[in-house]
Amino acid sequence: MPIIDLTEEHEKLYFHCLEDWSDEMKESGNHKECWYGKNKDKVRVKLGTDEKGNVGGMIQYLPVEDSFIEGHDLYFVLCIWVHGYKEGRGNFQKKGMGKALLKAAEEDVRNLGAKGLAAWGVSLPFWMKASWFKKQGYEPVDKNGGMVLLWKRFTDDAKPPKWIKQKKKPQGISGKVAVTGFNAGWCPAGSITFERAMRASSEFGDKVVFRHIDTSDRKIFLEWGIVNAVFIDDKEITTGPPLSYEKIRKKIERSVKKLK
Repeated sequence: MPIIDLTEEHEKLYFHCLEDWSDEMKESGNHKECWYGKNKDKVRVKLGTDEKGNVGGMIQYLPVEDSFIEGHDLYFVLCIWVHGYKEGRGNFQKKGMGKALLKAAEEDVRNLGAKGLAAWGVSLPFWMKASWFKKQGYEPVDKNGGMVLLWKRFTDDAKPPKWIKQKKKPQGISGKVAVTGFNAGWCPAGSITFERAMRASSEFGDKVVFRHIDTSDRKIFLEWGIVNAVFIDDKEITTGPPLSYEKIRKKIERSVKKLK
C-alpha cells in the first residue's frame, strides 16, 4: 500500500483532513492551514493511497517537545485518520491503511533518531481507539479522563511520556457571560466548535464576551494545560464530536437568561 509524503499538491486536502467534500468541515475555517504554516518545519505528514494514487488516509506527528504532552527524544502522533465515509473519497477503512501509515511514521522517526513514538487514544470504541494502538504494540503509560496516552519504545534508555493536565480554567466576568475558546488549530473538529461558539456569542451583543486563547503557542498551552476546548463561564462544553451550532447557542442563551 503506497505511503507518500505530503506535498503542496495535497495540502488543501490535508487541511480538511481528507473531508474536502464536507460542509461541516468547511466550518473549521483556516485554523489548520495557519497552524501548519507556523509549524511546517516541525510537523511531519504522510498520506496513504490506493494503487491508483487516490489519497485515503493521513497521519501527522511532531517532536514531543512541541506537542501537548511531556517527554524527551520522542515523536508524538497528533492524529491518524483513514477516510471511512461513503461520501467524498469513499471508504478506505478495513484495508490495512492505518497500520501502514503508523509503520511508516515509526520508520521515519527512527531514522530521525527518536527513542520512541507516542500517541493518544480514547477508551470508547470510536476514532483514535486506544485498543487499536495496543494491537500495534503500543503500551498505555498515562490516563487523563477518557483519554489514554500510549507509546512504543525504540531504545532501552527511552523514558515514557506523561500527560500535561489542566492547570487552571477561565473565570467568569461580572455582569456578562464569558465564552472562552481554546484552539490549537491542528484539529478541524476543535476548530468547528470554536467557530460555532464564536459565531453564537456574537448574537447576544454586549451580554456575551468571547475570548480566544491561542494554544498553538506552546507557552500559552503550558500556562493553561488545555489544548482545544470551549468554556461558558467556568463550565466546559463538549468539543468532540462537535456540538451543533444550535446546541451551543442554546447553552449560551441559558447562561444569558441567568444574568441579573
